[in-house]
Formats: sequence, structure tokens, C-alpha cells
Amino acid sequence: MVTGGAQGLGAAICLRLAREGCDVVVADLNAEQAEQTALAVANETGRRAIALPVNVADEEQVREMVDAVVSEFGRLDILVANAGVVRSSPVDEMNLRDWKLVMDVNLTGYFLCAKYAAAVMKRQKSGVIIQINSKSGKKGSFKNGAYAASKFGGIGLTQSIALELAEYGVRVNAICPGNLLDSPLWVGSLYEQYSKRLGVSEEEVRQRYIDQVPMRRGCTYEDVTNVLVFLASDQSSYMTGQAINVTGGQEMR
Repeated sequence: MVTGGAQGLGAAICLRLAREGCDVVVADLNAEQAEQTALAVANETGRRAIALPVNVADEEQVREMVDAVVSEFGRLDILVANAGVVRSSPVDEMNLRDWKLVMDVNLTGYFLCAKYAAAVMKRQKSGVIIQINSKSGKKGSFKNGAYAASKFGGIGLTQSIALELAEYGVRVNAICPGNLLDSPLWVGSLYEQYSKRLGVSEEEVRQRYIDQVPMRRGCTYEDVTNVLVFLASDQSSYMTGQAINVTGGQEMR
């Protein structure tokens, strides 16, 4: 089950997991796009793929989503908590509405999905929960405090749930990608936000972020999904409570 699975990194995760042999649930607020992604995944891989509309910040919707997954597939082996939003602003200009939105989706949404997935996985005595976090979960983000705060909280939650679920054979880890500079989030939102904030062109914004990376390129979907497949598999059976950097050297802690 992949939240925020309809497009961008989420869609890439759905496709990669299906290629690796998983049946996939594409969960997303955008029901129409989720349906299209599920159909594309099923057609390309031959795996079962279904779409479920969900607002991850709504507890009843999350509970119904997990119930539907168990009803359809009989179990839940992997949760990828990928749904996320960004609202960028200086702290003295950040409005409470945007702050709450970021917290509701990025942190509360992760908590709710993990809560209901954990109940299923404890009964199974197996399962994997993976949060898509960020390099901003390891280091403060300039004029982007709400996002960083939500991601720092996500790592703390990952570690705490990992401690709780270890005795049940359930592993919980996070992935901290670098900047996915070709993703819909960047192309459709962040370049414009940061361009206005910094007073430079969108092309200059992109180059600034590339220049911050020792390996001199942005993070790709494949970079992230390679690590995700490892964490979802038995090859990482002795790993839990970890937050793995995929940042081209930009973050090393």
C-alpha cells in the first residue's frame, strides 16, 4: 500500500514494487489519477493493482482504506507512507493554515497510516513500514520550517514505532531522499515558490540545488526505489528504526 501513490515518486514506487512481484494498492487523494496509475501498473506488470481514494489526515478514511486492503488481499505486508506536501515561508510570514496542513499530511497522516497498518501487521507477526522522509528530516531547511519540523517528527515517530513493533516481527524504517528536481512537486510548485522567495529565475533555483550536491545531480526515482526495495525485502531483516540518506552526499548524518 503506497500513500500518495498516484503520481511522481509515489507512482514510481508502485510500479517498482509491482515489478518486484508485489500486488499494489495506489492510495491517493486524487482518485482519478490513482485509478489511472493502478491501471498502468497492472497493464505493465501483470500484478493486481487497485486504487483507493484517501485523505491520510482523516482517521476514518485511513481506517476504511486499511480495512479495504485486508478485505481485498487478505493481508498487508508493506506500507509506504509517501503522501506529503510542502508550504514554504519565512517563520514570521508562515500562516497557521499552511503550518497545520503540512503537519496534518506529513506527520499526522504518517501516524494514522502506521497506526492502522500496525494493527494488521501485529496480528500477522510480519510486515514492513517505510516512511518517505527527506534530507530535511536530518537538517533544518531555510525558510521551510514547517516541512522540516514535520520530517524531523517523522524520524522520531519511525524510531518509536520500530521499538514498539520489533517484538512482532515488524520493521519500520525511513528513507531520506535528496531533492527530486524533476518530480511534479518541484516542477509544478517548488521552483515557483523558491524563485519568488529567492528573487531568481526557476532555472537558477534548479542550478543552486544541484550545486549543493557533492555528486552534482538531483535525486531520481530509481535512486529512492532501489533503497526502498532493499528495506522492504528480507535482505534488510536486521534493520529497523533507521533513516537512510539518499542524497548524493549532501547529508551524511
